Amino acid sequence: MEIRQVCAAYFSATGTTKKVVTGIAEELANRLGVACDTFDFTLPAARAEQKCFSSDTLVVFGTPVYAGRVPNVLLKYLVTIQGNGALAVPVTVFGNRHFDDALIELRDILEKDGFHALAAGAFIGEHSFSTILAAGRPDAGDMEIVRQFAGRVAEKAAAVTDVTTLAPVEVEGTPYPYRGYYQPRDRKGNPVDIRKVKSLVNENCNDCKICAKVCPMGSISMENVREYTGICIKCGACIKKCPQHARYYEDAGYLYHQHELEEGFVRRAEPSLFV
Repeated sequence: MEIRQVCAAYFSATGTTKKVVTGIAEELANRLGVACDTFDFTLPAARAEQKCFSSDTLVVFGTPVYAGRVPNVLLKYLVTIQGNGALAVPVTVFGNRHFDDALIELRDILEKDGFHALAAGAFIGEHSFSTILAAGRPDAGDMEIVRQFAGRVAEKAAAVTDVTTLAPVEVEGTPYPYRGYYQPRDRKGNPVDIRKVKSLVNENCNDCKICAKVCPMGSISMENVREYTGICIKCGACIKKCPQHARYYEDAGYLYHQHELEEGFVRRAEPSLFV
């Protein structure tokens, strides 16, 4: 088949998934000698209309890993996307713990959307809860793996003659029904539930509105950034993108889980690639 375009498509609240996906897509486009487009569906406005891809496109499609799965707030939107026979490379980015069933779930979603999953990868990004867990990743070492991975995908894509005979790439994970979402527990084994926890605002705030502008759920009030108009998914965007360091969490369960992750997953996780 002839590939006329590569597209980097991603949900990326803090920029780590964006960096990986665009790195793969740009290297693919360079090797295949085609243009590279971008579809950033992080903010609500980008998810307001149905997205359709053409059959001559290779889409590098990325989401972060939330609790070992594709973020559940994206599921209703993702099933509306139309692949129309395009090739796809599902990519998940996790915060140094594990990607669990997120990659196989994303692959299955894209296949049901009409894509053909050619290859897949799980990469590491700085955790949304932390500045020390996988700090600075994806780093130079990760991006070299991104470049090498893209080269292997380009070779495989160039060899495809009939997408209808292309089997979905085999990836690590539990086939549907997938495992449940990762559940943090305290030292007594009791579940730690942080679903309703929201970030707070301290006296450093100068009302610049950046937190409201970058919230992927559009949940921070533009009139009063201390108020929420919707859910908080703990994506880290409002905290990590605040130039005044004005937003923070003080919930005991959230802080326990944050420290548990920081202390329990200090080893350097490495990307998992499937081509």
